[in-house]
Amino acid sequence: MCAALAKVFAVTAPRRWKAFAAPVLYSYFRSSCSWRVRIALALKGIAYDQAPVNLVKDGGQQLSPDFFSVNPMQQVPALKIDGVILSQSLAIIEYLEETRPNPRILPQDPKKRAQVRMISDVIASGIQPLQNLTILQQVGEKKLEWAQHCISRGFKALEQILQETSGRYCFGDEVSMADLCLVPQVYNAERYKVDLAPYPTLRRINKALLELEEFQTSHPSRQPDTPPELRA
Repeated sequence: MCAALAKVFAVTAPRRWKAFAAPVLYSYFRSSCSWRVRIALALKGIAYDQAPVNLVKDGGQQLSPDFFSVNPMQQVPALKIDGVILSQSLAIIEYLEETRPNPRILPQDPKKRAQVRMISDVIASGIQPLQNLTILQQVGEKKLEWAQHCISRGFKALEQILQETSGRYCFGDEVSMADLCLVPQVYNAERYKVDLAPYPTLRRINKALLELEEFQTSHPSRQPDTPPELRA
């Protein structure tokens, strides 16, 4: 395995699950999908090791043969846990919810659970994939305009939904999987200089979530692979 993938950093958290060796999260500090999983691991108090995968350096370390054996889709995150390797952030989060249900990040009521999944998918399927690194590399010179268009279009819909479902957070007053998707997407929007003024509900929720320790410790500015100039 290449040196970059072989370098694993321990992430401290109260370890509550000891049947297997510590999970390993293959992650990139600025990947919004990776951030979702880091938040989930923090909320559930799961200690893990982190194997950084630089999506830019060396043409993209996720494209290496070594990482292909971890995730054939050549994307982050991937989580090695309980003897299996899982990819796709929402699948990982739902596995954590099913195997480590406390604290809950999905409501028990079927209708409420479906609504949380709906909000999550608006972001994870309807916004983020349209402005991720692979797409922007194909768009070329107009990548900033494209990212702004895709995020603004999605946020317009999301603002309307959140006006109906939100309390302190995306769905009522408890942190849910939807919140794990929202904060990283707002971070992306800020990176691409999206005007957030038209989305007051979204901004209010994001501000409240960023006050929580689990969202702070998992922030891109505080990761093992964060460049020195971007550290908090």
